[in-house]
Amino acid sequence: MQNRVREIDYLKCVFIVLMVVFHLVYVGDRFPYAKQVVYTFHMPAFLLISGYLANMDKGLGKLARQVKWLFVPYAVMETGYVVMASVLPIREHIEQLTPAVFLDKLLLHPLGPYWYLHTLMVCYVIYYCASRMRPRLGTAGAVCLMGVAMWAAADLLHVVSMSNAIYFMAGAVIRQCGIRFMSAFSPTLLAAVPFALFCIVSPDGLDRFTLQGAAMTWLAVSLALAVYPYLGNKVKTATHFIGANTLAILLFSPIFTIITKTFVPFFAFDPTAMSYTLVSVAFVLAGSLGIAFVMDRLKLSQWFSGKPLYNGLQHL
Repeated sequence: MQNRVREIDYLKCVFIVLMVVFHLVYVGDRFPYAKQVVYTFHMPAFLLISGYLANMDKGLGKLARQVKWLFVPYAVMETGYVVMASVLPIREHIEQLTPAVFLDKLLLHPLGPYWYLHTLMVCYVIYYCASRMRPRLGTAGAVCLMGVAMWAAADLLHVVSMSNAIYFMAGAVIRQCGIRFMSAFSPTLLAAVPFALFCIVSPDGLDRFTLQGAAMTWLAVSLALAVYPYLGNKVKTATHFIGANTLAILLFSPIFTIITKTFVPFFAFDPTAMSYTLVSVAFVLAGSLGIAFVMDRLKLSQWFSGKPLYNGLQHL
């Protein structure tokens, strides 16, 4: 914990909060264009960070444990989500849950936000295998091998989306080239200008798997980093805290975003939906972190994720 990069925790906070905001059905329905804009860059930025932070200088045993402790919480939460989708009238509703459908969702096409963990596991394995060939092929050769393997996993095996894998690869390449993450961006408030122009002039390009999507992701990170120095110390501490707990928020937030649907009638007085959004996001974050805290206290985390889920301020 002592080696955490504060700016990266801050970025993770920004993008996980955006994820929560636009997983609120009420917000997404009221502001579909804003949702489309955010979906262009927020998870690509997360994958970029994940690729950069992935450390492949380890033995096969350590990699296997890392993947195992991603798969266990993924399998538990994805199973719950799939079962829920077969019962509740949600957008991802499953008409008939059969063993084949269940295995398809668990192993190939996950529902809900858990696709991110599924993608991460696939990318870790491919990245590790490619990195083992780096001494023979060199950095460029290993990157090309990783790209071919990602393409095969996406287009032939259909176990990952190339539009997601390519951002993980970009982060991995930054790391392999020995470039500091923050040095790969040019923090400037002026990034807001081209970002806004993309949104206004080229709304058809709001797709992560386009050059415009990649540019918007870079601009979003650059803009977020430019804002960081202007934040007060207390705000920075709060962002570090949330950014250090993104796994717990990703895992448990669907439980609470469903509950927030019941909040809507109480905020009918606010046409902007801002009060609903603020209360709901706070509720989702508190609930997710509360579950993580309780699981740590009950020592359930060691069986669920292999490590503590809750990173309190004292650990940062």
